[in-house]
Amino acid sequence: MYDVAVIGCGVVGAAAAYELSRYNCRVLVLEAKNDVANVTTKANSAILHAGYDPAPGSLMAKTNVRGVKLAKEICEKLDVERDEIGSLVLAFNEEDERHLEMLYRQGLENGVPGVELLTADEVRALEPNVSEKVTAALYAPSAAIVSPWEFALALAETAVVNGCEVQLSAPVTGIDRIDGGYRLHTPKGDFEARYIINAAGLHCDKVHEMVGGTGFTVHGVRGEYYIMDKSQGNVVSHVIFQCPNEKGKGVLVAPTVHGNLIVGPSADAVDDVESVANTAFGLEEVRTAAAKSIPDLNYRESIRNFSGVRCYTQQEDFIIEESRQAPGFINLAGIRSPGLSAAPAIAEMAVELLRGCGLQTEAKKDFIDTRRRTVFHRLSAKEKAALIKENPLYGRVICRCETVTEGEIVDALHRPIVPTSIDAIKRRCNAGMGRCQGGFCGPRVHEIIARELGVPKEQVLMDEEGSWLLCGQTKTGKGGDLQ
Repeated sequence: MYDVAVIGCGVVGAAAAYELSRYNCRVLVLEAKNDVANVTTKANSAILHAGYDPAPGSLMAKTNVRGVKLAKEICEKLDVERDEIGSLVLAFNEEDERHLEMLYRQGLENGVPGVELLTADEVRALEPNVSEKVTAALYAPSAAIVSPWEFALALAETAVVNGCEVQLSAPVTGIDRIDGGYRLHTPKGDFEARYIINAAGLHCDKVHEMVGGTGFTVHGVRGEYYIMDKSQGNVVSHVIFQCPNEKGKGVLVAPTVHGNLIVGPSADAVDDVESVANTAFGLEEVRTAAAKSIPDLNYRESIRNFSGVRCYTQQEDFIIEESRQAPGFINLAGIRSPGLSAAPAIAEMAVELLRGCGLQTEAKKDFIDTRRRTVFHRLSAKEKAALIKENPLYGRVICRCETVTEGEIVDALHRPIVPTSIDAIKRRCNAGMGRCQGGFCGPRVHEIIARELGVPKEQVLMDEEGSWLLCGQTKTGKGGDLQ
């Protein structure tokens, strides 16, 4: 029997696994998808928010400021792309300016470091491309940009290195109470655990219902985005927000850690929490709103659109608590923005709740809390030459847009959580993230995955289960009989 089963391996589940892996307890992570960080975590604004927006005293406020501090430390230790560029919330009229003053006071009360109000001239000195209609801004220097999927991967991989077990393609289909804990049913078999952390994201309400839980229901809000080419990466140098409204933090314009520009999101309610289609309406909503902040964005340089669904419940705040109906069952539910920022602090709270339930947390003496990757394009010419001499695979560039080498792809395929799809490789080493979006490197990545994992090319997926790239006749050779 495991001590703790974590259901879901987005950034919150990964953070929980990472925090639990510090202790001498058996931890299992059950993830429904065939890779970690493959739902909301891979489809968000990639911002570590400073923490002025949540209401003082709320769980959001407490975990946001603490989480950003922890995230900074984690990213340094685990080699995750992160850049503390700061954020600006723009005002366009007196009403907006009053809102900024309220956010400023909240920031001070929440303990956000360095927040200050700027005049229009001070804003334009920092960001020459903002609208001439800007009248003021709130500046928060501690806001940062990050690679969200790499952040979650780093947490999950470090947990595995420290003894945590991760089962992918293992959706929980039912949960039974047994003596001393729970039995969880999955397509990969049944697993028993004394305690459960419910980090199932958009399906957290359904998982809670499996143990007779009630109290919240999820409804999804879809946000659509543009990713612009690196030619647009310097249009702004800070995260540019507008004043929040009833739909959330609004449309932002920001650089990414990979040198692109991200614009979005929209905010539209969806009945199906799996609905991540892009729509003409949603993308037009993004363009119209973004033009208020940065009037001259060049959408001809867009290289990708995507969308993600955020997890809302009836509650205004995060739900971080032991279930009232199921002892030892910890809900981490309704985790929307600033969930990415708050994840490490949410994980700390989850472990504390488990201690209150009886979990023994003896710290490991040999906990491994470092991680390093080879990122070829970051190296100096001398370092590149030495690396290629040691391993010639680093001398073969596979992704020309992002300068990703075969050596990096092979390394990714032998990391603690093995990627099995082309998009899983993209999330680990950026191959296919560039201007051509994998048009040139995709077939080469496909070949390398099949070779390194020792599987037929027909079994290599584009992304999730069923996203086959190749098919052919079965051994019977019957016409039209495809596999």
